[in-house]
Amino acid sequence: MASARRLKLGHILVMLLASGLALLAWTQVWVNAVVGQSGSARQSLEVSGSTAAPAVTALALAGLALAGAVSIAGPVIRVVLGVLEVLLGFSVILSAFLAITAPAAASAGAVTDATGISGVDSVVDAVTEAALTPWPFVALLAGVVMFGAGVGVLVTARHWPGPTSRYQAVRFETAEPGEMTAVHGPDGADSSTPGSTPGSTSDAVDDWDGLSRGEDPTAPR
Repeated sequence: MASARRLKLGHILVMLLASGLALLAWTQVWVNAVVGQSGSARQSLEVSGSTAAPAVTALALAGLALAGAVSIAGPVIRVVLGVLEVLLGFSVILSAFLAITAPAAASAGAVTDATGISGVDSVVDAVTEAALTPWPFVALLAGVVMFGAGVGVLVTARHWPGPTSRYQAVRFETAEPGEMTAVHGPDGADSSTPGSTPGSTSDAVDDWDGLSRGEDPTAPR
């Protein structure tokens, strides 16, 4: 049981760290681009991950939320969440890969804002140099780890311990007249409360109706 708990905790921590790393990389500079237009001076631009790969932020935040959901999910839901984590990791990998293989095209948004040049082809022609920083590779690594963590969840989730008892419902049992009612808590312990007779509810209703009519419910009948 202890090893299963460590396995579960390890996967959750890896998912959190990988998603956090992807989110951190998204905030950093990915490309140092130089734009040179005919008849104008060259212009240097720093292109952040928010421009080069805007989808990474949503994917990373979804990964953080998914890690929290895995911690309380049951066996079937863990499988679904594991598949989602694999898809999130793949999407982060794809976003980072596209920026790495085409840094000039990934800089299009920043170039358009700075120079007014629009269209990917026009931007690529205007960018004379596009140097990558280490951060897109960090995002790529984070995506690979997220993908691997999702696969790990799919493979090992059936060995994880179930949710704690705090998430289990309390169950009540119906008592016979004059008996004690058993209340079963999450830990299986029983506590008893006095059972009510079938006529007690109707007597209370009659007393209330009589009080509404001005009758004294304490008077002998």
